[in-house]
Amino acid sequence: MKNQNLFAALRAAFPVDLDSVAIETDNGLNYSWRDLERATAMLANLLESLQLPAGARIAVQVDKSVEALMLYLATLRSGYVFLPLNTAYQSAEITYFVGDAEPAVVVCAPKNFGWVSKIAFTAGTQHVFTLGDDRNGSLLERAAHHSDQHAVVERRADDLAAILYTSGTTGRS
Repeated sequence: MKNQNLFAALRAAFPVDLDSVAIETDNGLNYSWRDLERATAMLANLLESLQLPAGARIAVQVDKSVEALMLYLATLRSGYVFLPLNTAYQSAEITYFVGDAEPAVVVCAPKNFGWVSKIAFTAGTQHVFTLGDDRNGSLLERAAHHSDQHAVVERRADDLAAILYTSGTTGRS
């Protein structure tokens, strides 16, 4: 069986020179393709260390950042399902999405940990991490202890990679 993991397809498009710049931020930080490779491996290894069931959902309500992109790629790489949540969502919306999608992991901004973790743990989510837009948070702290080598998890073409809820402008998302 050919691996149909979306990360594998994206990884195949990386340039030969992994040390070339992949992302340059507004504040002058440069991330190489090798940085993306290593960081997504570390994050994927962290997710796998949690011993989540196949197809587990990873709900993410964080500000835009390179590390948030890396978390998306790591979720794909490890074969889990990415569930992005709008940063404008408040308690009622998060309660609905966590209850509906039943994520095994929730990642939120450090400033929201108190109320988001309460909702997540009440709904049965086992793991809640934080990820800030300035390269901080418990997710990165924990990932730093994991290997930067990771074999991409095999997936079929019809396996779920992400859940994207509608905006819900005319009804429930």
